[in-house]
Amino acid sequence: MPGMNLDERVSERAAVNDMTPGHQDAHSHHMYMTTMRDRTPDDVARAGDIVTKLRAGIEKYKDYHVALNEGFRIFMPNIPQPEYHFTSYKNGFLEAFTFDPARPTSLLYKKTSTGYELVGAMYTMPKRATEDQLNERVPLSIAMWHLHTNLCLPGRGQFQNADWTKFGLHGTIASKDSCDAASGRFSPVIFGWMVHVYPYEDSLDKVFAMHMHKD
Repeated sequence: MPGMNLDERVSERAAVNDMTPGHQDAHSHHMYMTTMRDRTPDDVARAGDIVTKLRAGIEKYKDYHVALNEGFRIFMPNIPQPEYHFTSYKNGFLEAFTFDPARPTSLLYKKTSTGYELVGAMYTMPKRATEDQLNERVPLSIAMWHLHTNLCLPGRGQFQNADWTKFGLHGTIASKDSCDAASGRFSPVIFGWMVHVYPYEDSLDKVFAMHMHKD
């Protein structure tokens, strides 16, 4: 993001790597996911309503140029990713206070030979939000929100020679004590709550999956 310092950019890079398929384990050291609740008919109806409104709200963004023209910015475009987040920081700010299913914080695209193909969206909430508050927005019996947690970054001036098997969101260090012992800097949570939605899939389990379903 514009204006971020080196540490924050490294945090972003680590988070992007953590978003790729195969790197998510519920309640792992570096990823916390909400607990699934018992599904109710009301939850299914609410989830279906979210999907309907989301589809309508993002239809125009199938042309990714429209998203860019409306202020969405590609999150770390030079790093190869299975899905690229086009983020509206204005929408993210608004989502801290109100929820509009048609107004996601980020749009999810796949890279193609001619540009980008829209495949989904991401909602966000501040990291202080409770699971009950998350459930009010997207039912926790349908979707699992997630946080990126327990980040240990190398000390200032140590990035070039850092052992990245220990540091970062894939590193083995996952506690403040271990981070302090390695002369690192610890963050218990980075960014906020996130949940992906793939409204063009054919079942709720695929629509609210962590990543787009692959046949």
